[in-house]
Amino acid sequence: MPEQRSAPNRFARRRAATRRALIDAAQRILAERGAGDVSIQRIADRADVGFGSFYNHFSSKAELFDAAVAEALEDYGRRLDAATGGIADPAEKFGAGVRLTVAMVESHPQLMRVLRTSGLGQIGADRGLAPRVLRDIERGAARGRFAVADPAVALAAACGAVLGLVDLRLRRPGTAGRDDGERMAELLLRMLGLPVTEAHEIATRPLPPLP
Repeated sequence: MPEQRSAPNRFARRRAATRRALIDAAQRILAERGAGDVSIQRIADRADVGFGSFYNHFSSKAELFDAAVAEALEDYGRRLDAATGGIADPAEKFGAGVRLTVAMVESHPQLMRVLRTSGLGQIGADRGLAPRVLRDIERGAARGRFAVADPAVALAAACGAVLGLVDLRLRRPGTAGRDDGERMAELLLRMLGLPVTEAHEIATRPLPPLP
């Protein structure tokens, strides 16, 4: 009986490992060049799996790349939540999220390159950057910290600005200032209604570490 139970477990582990290898390969390709016209054979080669194994997990390249972006969004979200989970003030939480996202260009460049591929499409996503920004804006408005008439419009402005800065830093590594994240956080906090002095103070507080 132990031998009979172990066979399905080994099969499940191999299957999971193959799927993981395909998603990792897709994320590397997205980070390097975007999906473009890459072939399934090239993806399988990058994953070091057989061509036929691809169709055991995904019906198309589009499905694989969608899964790769979705997992990157989840990874990003988990890291951000772990870092900012102890911050109670929605204004501070928002500012820290902006600064940590910009900092990830240096600490997690592949992850941020993958997220860049979905661009402004992230604003409507239910994972990753957008739902966390919207949550903090709505909480800040509810507590009187932010003066926001329409959280959805504020979300679009904040996400567009942050993604634009991320893209700039990815395209021009080493040229942007180390305090770019602080400046962006301060500008967005002021946009949301915080006084200049308070926005600056919150945007320059010590950051929690990223996992």
